[in-house]
Amino acid sequence: MDIQFWKNKDKKLIDPDLFSAKAEELARIIYEDQQASRGRQNKPTQLRKFYDEVIRFGGMLYGLSTEQQNEEFERILPYLKMLNAKAAYAQGRDLVSKNFKDFISNSLTKINDKDDFETFAGFFESFMGFYKFYDEKGNIMQNQGGRK
Repeated sequence: MDIQFWKNKDKKLIDPDLFSAKAEELARIIYEDQQASRGRQNKPTQLRKFYDEVIRFGGMLYGLSTEQQNEEFERILPYLKMLNAKAAYAQGRDLVSKNFKDFISNSLTKINDKDDFETFAGFFESFMGFYKFYDEKGNIMQNQGGRK
């Protein structure tokens, strides 16, 4: 699933469906991968590690002036893009699915400035919310003896 962050980047208009329908669709796909792997891949705690790193990078920008944020972003961008290697490693260890690794990889190719990063972070937050919903809903159904 190729995610486009922007409706119009020049006008800084985010795709209106990015944080809702698109985040939910990706969460459903990644959750289905977890079910297909019998729970080995895409455990919420594993995905949370990636999200926590994104939040950590965002924290490095918090409280800085716009000029300082842009300078600091340039310094952290290579480390942010290292998430691609971490996702590949996690996929190699069968901790995350190919779809999750592809989500990270494809998203990172679209991050070129602070605005892209902030949009990605918002999308990842939305994705995590929907993913938690699917995971909790699946656990409730499993505990009730229903099918997932």
